[in-house]
Amino acid sequence: MTSPFKNQSFTIAHADSGTFKGAGLRPFFEYRDLGIKDATKGTHGAHVIRAVPGMESPGTWHSHDLDFQMVYVTKGWVVFEYEGEGEHLLREGSCVLQPAGIKHRELRHSDDMELIEIISPADFPTQDEEAP
Repeated sequence: MTSPFKNQSFTIAHADSGTFKGAGLRPFFEYRDLGIKDATKGTHGAHVIRAVPGMESPGTWHSHDLDFQMVYVTKGWVVFEYEGEGEHLLREGSCVLQPAGIKHRELRHSDDMELIEIISPADFPTQDEEAP
């Protein structure tokens, strides 16, 4: 039977059955996949990111080659710096759209920081950048 959904499948991710893994883009964060990558055949991705207590960011400037990146903070706080936009404190309930290719860096975060990141595509290259 053919799926009525265009290049997508139905998926639900529950917090109590998800697992955080340290094998992500940044070693000071842990990542919990929400199943969106598989359900969209890689066109989109979503995961919960949480701080690893006691670990800090080195504050490395970087950019991502992607079409969409949104961050929503669900717990704690995090400070990002964006090229041309300066430093921004994101706290519980804060949402930011990071335009494709914007140079940015994570400066510091609370040990209890958690956020949801939604991206497209699910897999994308990251480049280290010189400070703007």
